[in-house]
Amino acid sequence: MPMALLKHRDMPYTRAMNEHDPIIIVGGGQAAMQAVDSLRRDGYSGGLMMIGEEVYAPYQRPPLSKQFLAGETDESRLAFRGEDFYREHGVEMHLGQRVSQLNTTTRRVVTDNGLDFGYSRLLLATGARVRRLNLPGADLPGVHYVRTLDDSKGLRAALGAATKIVVIGGGFIGLEVAAVARKLGKAVTVVETQDRLLARVVAPVVSEYYRDYHRAHGVDIRLSASVAGLRGSDRVTAVELGDGEVLAADIVVAGIGVLPNDELARDAGIACDNGILVDEYAVTSAPEVLAAGDCASHPNAIYGYRLRLESVQNAADQARTAAATMVGRSQPYVAVPWFWSDQYDLKLQMAGLSQRHDAFVVRGDPASRKFAVCYFKDDALIAMDTINRPADHMIARKVLADTAARKRLTPAQAADETFNLKSLLG
Repeated sequence: MPMALLKHRDMPYTRAMNEHDPIIIVGGGQAAMQAVDSLRRDGYSGGLMMIGEEVYAPYQRPPLSKQFLAGETDESRLAFRGEDFYREHGVEMHLGQRVSQLNTTTRRVVTDNGLDFGYSRLLLATGARVRRLNLPGADLPGVHYVRTLDDSKGLRAALGAATKIVVIGGGFIGLEVAAVARKLGKAVTVVETQDRLLARVVAPVVSEYYRDYHRAHGVDIRLSASVAGLRGSDRVTAVELGDGEVLAADIVVAGIGVLPNDELARDAGIACDNGILVDEYAVTSAPEVLAAGDCASHPNAIYGYRLRLESVQNAADQARTAAATMVGRSQPYVAVPWFWSDQYDLKLQMAGLSQRHDAFVVRGDPASRKFAVCYFKDDALIAMDTINRPADHMIARKVLADTAARKRLTPAQAADETFNLKSLLG
């Protein structure tokens, strides 16, 4: 159920700023919730407001394409915190409200229903939205996306009566949905424009492993395949491929990426480029405005270039940095990115970013369903993907956070399962 609006009350914390206006958080996801928690833990006792476009208090998104979609967990288990958390932390909640105007000169925001608030500091935690299909028939009923709780609820209900599912996109969301649908006994086809699955984020050996695993579970994988359009009259009934083949479909699920919600910042004159540009302290080009999470592009100290990350880790860690900045404590954002994906009985955990690697080695035997791929650039470890090897994943995160350790590991050592990765640390 949507959470009721909660009104601010003074809390027993040491005040860190004297401004009369509250800190306002625009957004209602992981970064927003973490910012609330961190601000209070960091000693801020002033006014605190959250304005979220969804009608729900902050909740976990990863289960939406996994356990929740499969019916293995219910809605009540998705919320990060109960209503008491926001009440006890003195957060004035405005849910189901969209901020339509931001004036950085007067330090005010206006919602689409005319509410007008002043702020002392503003955190943009606006997240991202799904990239939508731009094809004939894309607006037909029966075409689904997975980003919000309502998206997942709608798809879960539709899966019950469906027999044939076509998934457009062979990335994490598409493959997770495909795995859930197969476990539910549905006929599933995945259509991917690239010549391999997960092409942007993993080495070919991992792509091939997941292709073969999905096929072994009965998924029809179509690679190097384009979509010409969707067919149907009152609802979608088929997907037409670029070569003219027609795939029957009761449901079409599109997982073709997301776009940062940076329009509010752009319209306010804040610098943006594939997201809202922030410095290492999460501050935008408007000094009293900060940004964190999927919407923010930050200079990454580990990799030496700007990143906009779509992950739980980034949203939480960057929100902690933003909170520290807002209470006057310098805490630059330095964190190893990590991600995960659950498909069938496989847990893929990724530490670091492999996109610019110039070499990789496999650690372990893929046939055992427990192996890792170590990525190198200029003879230094830059990332590690692990499949059903959680201990290696945790060590990899520590190694990647240690510049010296990253450079000490050689490809030969990484490929040798008898080599103890822990020995690289201190």
